[in-house]
Amino acid sequence: MSRLGREELLAAAQEHLGVEPDPTGTVDLVGDRGSVLVAPEPADMKAAFKRIKKVPGYRWVLINREDLFAANSLSIGSKAGIMAGDGSILKNADIPRKKV
Repeated sequence: MSRLGREELLAAAQEHLGVEPDPTGTVDLVGDRGSVLVAPEPADMKAAFKRIKKVPGYRWVLINREDLFAANSLSIGSKAGIMAGDGSILKNADIPRKKV
């Protein structure tokens, strides 16, 4: 599979995951599986994981599959899962917990 750009990842996620653009603009996409931010390049991942930490509920960062090793170390502590453009889960998201 060839490397996908931002627009291609967004289109693939909408097709495979049934997500829609976020009307509030907080994240890129929202659906019943949670909130999704798109990081098409390794250079985009650090900002994406930092930004997704503040989002409540299940949260995901959508990447190109070949960037998994770069994304995995950045995801530590974010509670965000990692997904590929085809909807496959590369790393599970942590269960959201209510703040006490």
